[in-house]
Amino acid sequence: MAVLTLDRLIDRTVPAAPLLLLAASTAVLGTAYLFEYGLGIQPCKLCLYQRLPWWVLGGLASALILVRGRAGWVRAGLVLCALVLAVNAGLAGYHVGVEQAWWAGPSSCSAPSGGAMSFEELKSQILSGPVVRCDKIPWQLFGVSMAGYNLLLSLGVAAFAAAAALRPTAGRRP
Repeated sequence: MAVLTLDRLIDRTVPAAPLLLLAASTAVLGTAYLFEYGLGIQPCKLCLYQRLPWWVLGGLASALILVRGRAGWVRAGLVLCALVLAVNAGLAGYHVGVEQAWWAGPSSCSAPSGGAMSFEELKSQILSGPVVRCDKIPWQLFGVSMAGYNLLLSLGVAAFAAAAALRPTAGRRP
Protein backbone atom coordinates (compact mmCIF):
# COMPACT_ATOMS: atom_id res chain seq x y z
CA MET A 1 0.00 0.00 0.00
CA ALA A 2 1.60 3.23 -1.16
CA VAL A 3 1.39 6.27 1.08
CA LEU A 4 -0.03 9.29 -0.74
CA THR A 5 2.35 12.14 0.09
CA LEU A 6 2.10 15.73 -1.14
CA ASP A 7 4.95 14.97 -3.54
CA ARG A 8 3.05 12.04 -5.08
CA LEU A 9 -0.21 13.98 -5.15
CA ILE A 10 1.45 16.78 -7.10
CA ASP A 11 3.12 14.24 -9.42
CA ARG A 12 -0.28 12.72 -10.16
CA THR A 13 -2.03 16.05 -10.58
CA VAL A 14 0.45 18.13 -12.57
CA PRO A 15 -1.34 17.30 -15.83
CA ALA A 16 -4.67 17.90 -14.09
CA ALA A 17 -3.59 21.00 -12.12
CA PRO A 18 -5.68 23.41 -14.23
CA LEU A 19 -8.74 21.18 -13.72
CA LEU A 20 -8.16 21.14 -9.97
CA LEU A 21 -7.72 24.92 -9.92
CA LEU A 22 -10.97 25.36 -11.84
CA ALA A 23 -12.70 23.01 -9.38
CA ALA A 24 -11.32 25.00 -6.43
CA SER A 25 -12.49 28.27 -7.94
CA THR A 26 -15.94 26.85 -8.63
CA ALA A 27 -16.22 25.40 -5.12
CA VAL A 28 -15.17 28.61 -3.37
CA LEU A 29 -17.43 30.85 -5.46
CA GLY A 30 -20.31 28.38 -5.20
CA THR A 31 -19.96 28.35 -1.42
CA ALA A 32 -19.84 32.16 -1.28
CA TYR A 33 -23.00 32.44 -3.37
CA LEU A 34 -24.70 29.72 -1.31
CA PHE A 35 -24.02 31.73 1.85
CA GLU A 36 -25.28 34.92 0.19
CA TYR A 37 -28.37 33.68 -1.64
CA GLY A 38 -29.15 30.45 0.18
CA LEU A 39 -28.49 31.50 3.77
CA GLY A 40 -29.05 35.25 3.41
CA ILE A 41 -25.63 36.26 4.75
CA GLN A 42 -24.86 39.49 2.90
CA PRO A 43 -21.21 40.08 1.97
CA CYS A 44 -19.35 43.27 2.83
CA LYS A 45 -17.20 45.18 0.32
CA LEU A 46 -14.05 43.32 1.34
CA CYS A 47 -15.85 39.99 0.90
CA LEU A 48 -16.90 41.00 -2.60
CA TYR A 49 -13.33 42.07 -3.45
CA GLN A 50 -12.09 38.66 -2.27
CA ARG A 51 -14.30 36.93 -4.83
CA LEU A 52 -12.61 38.64 -7.78
CA PRO A 53 -9.33 36.68 -7.62
CA TRP A 54 -11.31 33.43 -7.54
CA TRP A 55 -13.10 34.53 -10.74
CA VAL A 56 -9.71 35.37 -12.26
CA LEU A 57 -8.40 31.97 -11.18
CA GLY A 58 -11.37 30.28 -12.87
CA GLY A 59 -10.68 32.14 -16.09
CA LEU A 60 -6.95 31.40 -16.01
CA ALA A 61 -7.56 27.73 -15.22
CA SER A 62 -10.04 27.50 -18.11
CA ALA A 63 -7.47 29.04 -20.46
CA LEU A 64 -4.82 26.61 -19.21
CA ILE A 65 -7.13 23.70 -19.94
CA LEU A 66 -7.37 24.92 -23.53
CA VAL A 67 -3.56 25.22 -23.96
CA ARG A 68 -2.84 22.07 -22.02
CA GLY A 69 -0.39 20.63 -24.56
CA ARG A 70 1.99 23.61 -24.29
CA ALA A 71 4.02 23.02 -21.14
CA GLY A 72 5.60 26.49 -21.16
CA TRP A 73 2.24 28.23 -21.26
CA VAL A 74 0.80 25.97 -18.59
CA ARG A 75 3.78 26.50 -16.31
CA ALA A 76 3.59 30.31 -16.70
CA GLY A 77 -0.15 30.21 -16.17
CA LEU A 78 0.23 28.18 -12.99
CA VAL A 79 2.70 30.74 -11.66
CA LEU A 80 0.21 33.50 -12.49
CA CYS A 81 -2.54 31.55 -10.68
CA ALA A 82 -0.30 31.28 -7.61
CA LEU A 83 0.36 35.03 -7.69
CA VAL A 84 -3.34 35.88 -8.02
CA LEU A 85 -4.13 33.73 -4.99
CA ALA A 86 -1.21 35.16 -3.01
CA VAL A 87 -2.69 38.62 -3.56
CA ASN A 88 -6.07 37.28 -2.44
CA ALA A 89 -4.46 35.84 0.68
CA GLY A 90 -3.11 39.31 1.45
CA LEU A 91 -6.57 40.82 1.00
CA ALA A 92 -8.16 38.12 3.16
CA GLY A 93 -5.47 38.66 5.82
CA TYR A 94 -6.28 42.37 5.80
CA HIS A 95 -9.98 41.54 6.22
CA VAL A 96 -9.23 39.21 9.16
CA GLY A 97 -7.27 42.04 10.76
CA VAL A 98 -10.23 44.38 10.32
CA GLU A 99 -12.56 41.78 11.85
CA GLN A 100 -10.25 41.30 14.82
CA ALA A 101 -9.81 45.09 15.26
CA TRP A 102 -6.06 44.84 14.73
CA TRP A 103 -6.36 47.81 12.35
CA ALA A 104 -9.08 50.03 10.93
CA GLY A 105 -10.94 48.95 7.84
CA PRO A 106 -12.23 51.07 5.00
CA SER A 107 -14.48 53.86 6.22
CA SER A 108 -17.16 52.78 3.76
CA CYS A 109 -17.80 49.50 5.58
CA SER A 110 -16.41 49.82 9.10
CA ALA A 111 -17.56 51.54 12.22
CA PRO A 112 -16.43 55.16 12.54
CA SER A 113 -13.18 55.43 14.48
CA GLY A 114 -14.29 57.91 17.11
CA GLY A 115 -14.62 60.95 14.84
CA ALA A 116 -17.97 62.69 15.01
CA MET A 117 -19.98 62.57 11.79
CA SER A 118 -21.96 65.56 10.66
CA PHE A 119 -25.70 65.23 10.27
CA GLU A 120 -25.38 65.41 6.47
CA GLU A 121 -22.76 62.63 6.39
CA LEU A 122 -24.91 60.42 8.58
CA LYS A 123 -27.99 61.13 6.46
CA SER A 124 -26.08 60.37 3.25
CA GLN A 125 -24.81 57.08 4.67
CA ILE A 126 -28.29 56.01 5.79
CA LEU A 127 -29.93 56.94 2.49
CA SER A 128 -27.29 55.23 0.36
CA GLY A 129 -28.65 51.85 1.39
CA PRO A 130 -27.72 49.14 3.84
CA VAL A 131 -24.05 48.94 4.64
CA VAL A 132 -22.72 45.53 5.55
CA ARG A 133 -19.90 46.19 7.96
CA CYS A 134 -16.50 44.69 7.27
CA ASP A 135 -15.55 44.67 10.94
CA LYS A 136 -18.41 42.39 12.03
CA ILE A 137 -18.24 38.62 11.62
CA PRO A 138 -21.60 37.32 10.35
CA TRP A 139 -20.60 33.63 10.44
CA GLN A 140 -17.76 31.57 11.82
CA LEU A 141 -16.89 27.94 12.36
CA PHE A 142 -14.43 26.83 15.05
CA GLY A 143 -13.69 30.50 15.70
CA VAL A 144 -12.60 31.14 12.10
CA SER A 145 -14.53 33.61 9.93
CA MET A 146 -15.19 33.28 6.21
CA ALA A 147 -12.32 35.71 5.58
CA GLY A 148 -10.09 33.43 7.67
CA TYR A 149 -11.09 30.39 5.65
CA ASN A 150 -10.51 32.37 2.45
CA LEU A 151 -7.02 33.21 3.72
CA LEU A 152 -6.26 29.55 4.39
CA LEU A 153 -7.75 28.35 1.09
CA SER A 154 -5.96 31.04 -0.91
CA LEU A 155 -2.62 30.13 0.66
CA GLY A 156 -3.19 26.40 0.16
CA VAL A 157 -4.33 26.61 -3.45
CA ALA A 158 -1.55 29.14 -4.22
CA ALA A 159 1.00 26.70 -2.79
CA PHE A 160 -0.48 23.89 -4.89
CA ALA A 161 -0.35 26.01 -8.07
CA ALA A 162 3.25 27.07 -7.36
CA ALA A 163 4.31 23.50 -6.60
CA ALA A 164 2.64 22.24 -9.77
CA ALA A 165 4.38 24.96 -11.79
CA LEU A 166 7.79 24.07 -10.36
CA ARG A 167 7.50 20.31 -10.85
CA PRO A 168 9.06 18.67 -13.86
CA THR A 169 6.53 17.52 -16.41
CA ALA A 170 4.99 14.11 -15.85
CA GLY A 171 7.20 11.22 -16.85
CA ARG A 172 10.46 13.18 -16.66
CA ARG A 173 12.59 13.19 -13.56
CA PRO A 174 15.60 15.46 -13.00
